[in-house]
Amino acid sequence: MDRIVLSGLEFHGYHGVFPEEAKFGARFVVDIELSLQLPKQDALSETVNYSNVYSLVKNEVTERRYRLIEALAHQIASRLLEEESRVRAVTVRVHKPHAPLPGVLKDVFVEVQRGRGE
Repeated sequence: MDRIVLSGLEFHGYHGVFPEEAKFGARFVVDIELSLQLPKQDALSETVNYSNVYSLVKNEVTERRYRLIEALAHQIASRLLEEESRVRAVTVRVHKPHAPLPGVLKDVFVEVQRGRGE
């Protein structure tokens, strides 16, 4: 399988279990890996349009609210498989670099991997 990767998509969202997260929001970073057979033809109609993928991810992160980034990652993966028929499998990472934890950390992220029929 070939891959298309969109890495480091950054958005402001309102996900989390604490009231402050719903009120103020935070930065979320999303990585997408799409597994598919890449075309031999030089035609956009034969592959996945990155702009559509970006818009789908942006909508989920900025227009909806999830208590858990696990649920956000799962929803993004499910929607990508529903809307992009050429994609055979997807890996979604949702990073929450400013997670409200009592200590210093670089990043917290979840990763989901889904394929057709899962």
